[in-house]
Amino acid sequence: MTAKIYQPAKTAMSSGVAKTQTWLLEFLPEKPRVKDPLTGWNGAAETQTQVRLRFETLDAAKEYARQHGIAARVVTPTKRKMYKKSYSNNFSYTRVGQWTH
Repeated sequence: MTAKIYQPAKTAMSSGVAKTQTWLLEFLPEKPRVKDPLTGWNGAAETQTQVRLRFETLDAAKEYARQHGIAARVVTPTKRKMYKKSYSNNFSYTRVGQWTH
């Protein structure tokens, strides 16, 4: 049984980072998915891939995997660059320089 531990990325629909602070342990499929001949949907014979465990810290997720004998791979997140510019700075009272179109 193998798993990956990672921090989820923010959703593309919002700029918030509310659900990106926790770490997830997600099991990887051991068998390939099969296509159902009647409906055409993809299915799997195992249910472990439906399990996603949340942890507050990376160390807690690693410790859980170690205690339960799960071979886990850690995917380190890439941090976003923070820009000091924003649209609201165009209308700031302390703006340096002229505001023109």
